[in-house]
This record gives sequence, structure tokens and C-alpha cells, in this order.
Amino acid sequence: MTLVLNSCTFAYRRRRAAVLKDFTYHLPDGLTILLGPNGAGKSTLLQLAAAVTAPQRGTVTWDGLEARSKAYRRTVAWMPQNITPLPSLTAREYVAYVGWLKGMSRGDAWNSAPRALSRVEMSEHADTRTSRLSGGQLRRVGVACALVHDAQVLLLDEPTAGMDPRQRRVFRDLLADLKDEVRVLMSTHDVADLAEEADNVSVLAGGRLVLSGSAGEFLSHTPPGTAQGRAAEGAYTALLESA
Repeated sequence: MTLVLNSCTFAYRRRRAAVLKDFTYHLPDGLTILLGPNGAGKSTLLQLAAAVTAPQRGTVTWDGLEARSKAYRRTVAWMPQNITPLPSLTAREYVAYVGWLKGMSRGDAWNSAPRALSRVEMSEHADTRTSRLSGGQLRRVGVACALVHDAQVLLLDEPTAGMDPRQRRVFRDLLADLKDEVRVLMSTHDVADLAEEADNVSVLAGGRLVLSGSAGEFLSHTPPGTAQGRAAEGAYTALLESA
């Protein structure tokens, strides 16, 4: 089973140039880091994969399920960069509400919410109102929302933006723990988010896939003589310069 964007074309306005044109992408297993400069098409790719928007041409499928189907939307979960707290809802209520929006019964969503919060180490905050959570905690609740309906694919748009180094490390550890259960595609501007636990790296430039392969394949593009600890940055720069 895999998520596939097949020959997709998408433009935000009819008379503007397409952000993605005849774009094909297969999401691999495990944790995939999606890199690319501003305007490369990362958010557009994620929104198409999440069925938030539909391509003007082409198809988006998971194991034959079309993106417009309810079954697809239950399988694929999207977490945008900004998670908006609902001041009147606790973390558990928030997660249960999202589960209900995804098609679960109210009872099933309510009963499944604690397990989803436990998986992101937020059980102790289940009864805390979302308006009182920190940014890092709120993003973990966002992941719980994605997990409550047993999604098999998790799409994350810049989830570590605004986090301090400790929060980033905790969040990346969380993704590492989840990657054996769900496929994760995480976009980022920061090459530092390419931690050792990333299985794959995809690089976009100008709406074109420059590279999609293992983390080892990505790092093989590191120029000779690159300073220790900057291999990922060197590989990324080299790929963009050759694009």
C-alpha cells in the first residue's frame, strides 16, 4: 500500500503558473523529510496528499482509494503548521472532536482520545484546556488528532517551526517512535530537522522533485571537505545548486 500523486498539476489561480506540473510522487515507508526553499511546492504537495485541495489534472490515491473518498480521508491525516486552540475544549475534547469530524461516532471518538494522547505523551494534560497548552504541547495534541482515527499516513507541514531545540528534539523523538506504525511525511525549511532517525529525504525545487531516496542517498551528495556536523546542509545546498 502506498500514497501516490500521479501526474498532478495544480495552480492556485487559473492564469498563474502551476506550482506543480505533471508531478508524480510515491511516499515511501517510515519517516520522510520533505525539504525545499520557499515556493518549491512543499505545502501544495501536502495539501494535495491530504485531500485539502484537488489537482486540476492527475490523481491522488492510497492503495486504490481516491482522495475524494471518505475512506481515504480516514486513512490520511494532515497537521497544518498552525494548530488553533479552542479555548472551551480540553485536550481530550479537542482530540475527540477531530475524531468525530473524521467520521467516528461520538462515543468511539471520546473513548479513543485518551489512547491517542498517551501515544504522544500528553495523558497528564488530557483535562487541560487547549488555550493553556504551550506551542510544543499543542503540536503534540495535533498529532494525537491525526492518530485518533487510526490514520496510516501522517502529513506534517513545518511542525517544528517556532520550537526551541529541546522541543524539537522531543517532537522528533515522537515521530521516530511512530514511524513503524504510520508513514510520516514532514516538510521543513530547516535541514537540522534531518535527524539520524529519518528514513528518507525528498527535495523539491521549483515544483520539481530533485531527489527522493534514502537518507544515505541524500547525504551522498555532501561535497568533500564539508565541516563535520554540516553534512545535511552541504548535501541540500549542492542539490539545489544542481537543480
